[in-house]
Amino acid sequence: MTIWDDLRKLLSGPTLFRLDTVLAARLVPIFYFLGLVAVGLWAVDHLFASFAYNFGQGLWGILEIIVYGPLWLLALRIICEVLLVFFKAHEASATAVGRTRGGNSLIDDVGEAIHDLASDDDDHPASATDAAPFASQPAVRRTAKRTPVLKT
Repeated sequence: MTIWDDLRKLLSGPTLFRLDTVLAARLVPIFYFLGLVAVGLWAVDHLFASFAYNFGQGLWGILEIIVYGPLWLLALRIICEVLLVFFKAHEASATAVGRTRGGNSLIDDVGEAIHDLASDDDDHPASATDAAPFASQPAVRRTAKRTPVLKT
């Protein structure tokens, strides 16, 4: 199977249209690869552009590539590692959210979220004068399927 078959499968499958799994952690290596390509293209472009001006500027451009190239590579690596650590730290939360979600499609999830928000609007008082009897109770906002409905 080639990379093009995998891309076709990804774009035509339900992976992009369902929120069951977290894709961002899997996209970090692609981001890193694209960053490496971008730094390489910058180095080549900067080399030719600086030599196109004059020879002295070209030598200065080589020095800039030698200094700034590794700094950009280091910054890219640190950013990717921070992203991976963040996703690894929150992996348990993501799997818990994935387990609580049903096998619904994205359209069903959006419809349920809209329904939940509309029902929340019915539960809230219309004006500040009506809010006085509920002042002792904290306001609890229920999100789609994550927070259970509190019985009062």
